[in-house]
Amino acid sequence: MAANEFVTSAPPHVKTKDLTGSAMRDVAIALIPVIAVAIGFFRLYALVNLTACVLAAIASEWVMRKIMGREPTIGDWSAIVTGLFVGLLLPPALPFYYGMLGTVIAVALVKELMGGLGYNIFNPALFGFVSLLLISQLWSMWNTSINLGTINGVTGATPLTFIKGGALNGLRPGYWNLFLGNPGGSFSEASVLAVLVGAAYLMYKGHITWHIPASIIGTVFVLTAILGENPLYMILAGGVMFGSFFMATDWVTSPDTKIAQILYGVLIGVLIVVIRLYAAPTGAVAYSILIGNAFTPLLNKLFVRKRFGAVKSAAA
Repeated sequence: MAANEFVTSAPPHVKTKDLTGSAMRDVAIALIPVIAVAIGFFRLYALVNLTACVLAAIASEWVMRKIMGREPTIGDWSAIVTGLFVGLLLPPALPFYYGMLGTVIAVALVKELMGGLGYNIFNPALFGFVSLLLISQLWSMWNTSINLGTINGVTGATPLTFIKGGALNGLRPGYWNLFLGNPGGSFSEASVLAVLVGAAYLMYKGHITWHIPASIIGTVFVLTAILGENPLYMILAGGVMFGSFFMATDWVTSPDTKIAQILYGVLIGVLIVVIRLYAAPTGAVAYSILIGNAFTPLLNKLFVRKRFGAVKSAAA
């Protein structure tokens, strides 16, 4: 290593004077509007599930770090934020212990076994959520004993039901309802406005930029229109907005450079449309972002940022 170069730590590389814990607290603050809308619509379902996931996240990190001989890092808020994310990705009718299982997978397996914060390849919360999807499909529970649209005994369609021209028990939700608030799908899908308010706070604090969200949303919009579907409905329904601003922008699992971030977002946007239209709408955003995570190391190699501390040779 040259004398004029510096050794950097694992991501997240926060570009302000704030510590990681402060940045994670900002993420938790940004989630407050989404959580508030979820509690407003789903009441006790939201409170119980989110609380259970946060407690499972804290316990999982503490136990795993004790087993592996590491100091607990609950104070950095990463486990708490992961628990909130897992809880918000789930539908309200899902029993709280399934959310706890997904959180344990996210924190204990994906986050801690991979070396802790900054070393995980995949977004822990999304990995935990997708694990629950796969487990529920294997046990034939997701569409039988667990009804994703059931709240207080009333069954209704989620907004994703109407993609590809489908219909169930009436008309699909209007754009305005999807934007302001619609009690269908997961907790995080209840209000696009709440997601945008939280995202604006993260941008104001400098924790995320427009590159990844704009490239995902723009790609979904354009490709959906080309394929003859409703582009506005595609970006408002389901988890496109929440995934674009909160999940795909994860500091650890997203690319470093701006051009790589745009390509990463385009890849995720294409995958969302393809999976939604030609496979299954449920989980399309989560699967797409996880696949995008797998391409992050390659994108970082192809589009290398100038190394901090490196000085251009005078002979060059």
